[in-house]
Amino acid sequence: MSLTRTDIDRIAHLARLQLDDDRSERMLTKLNGFFGIVEAMRAVDTTGVEPLAHPVAAIRDVQLRLRDDVASEPDQREANQRSAPAVEGGLFLVPRVIE
Repeated sequence: MSLTRTDIDRIAHLARLQLDDDRSERMLTKLNGFFGIVEAMRAVDTTGVEPLAHPVAAIRDVQLRLRDDVASEPDQREANQRSAPAVEGGLFLVPRVIE
C-alpha cells in the first residue's frame, strides 16, 4: 500500500491539520516507509509459528505479573459530569464533527 499526496492532504484535512508542502512531503515519506515495513512483515511466512504472549518469551520463560482487576477508585461519574454542558445516560454529549 502506498499513499499519495492527495491521501496526505485528505488525512490532514480530517485531522484538522495545516501542513505546508515541506511537512506534507515528509509525512508522505514517513507514512510510506511505515507501510513498507508492514508489507515486509506481512510477506514473512509464519505458518506453524505460535503467537507469543510476550516478546521475551522467544528467548526465555516469562511469568507475567498480573493483578486482579479490582476497582481502586470510587465511582465519581456524576461529580465529574456536573460541569459538562450536555450529558445523557452517563455519557458526555458533544457536537458532531465528522460529516
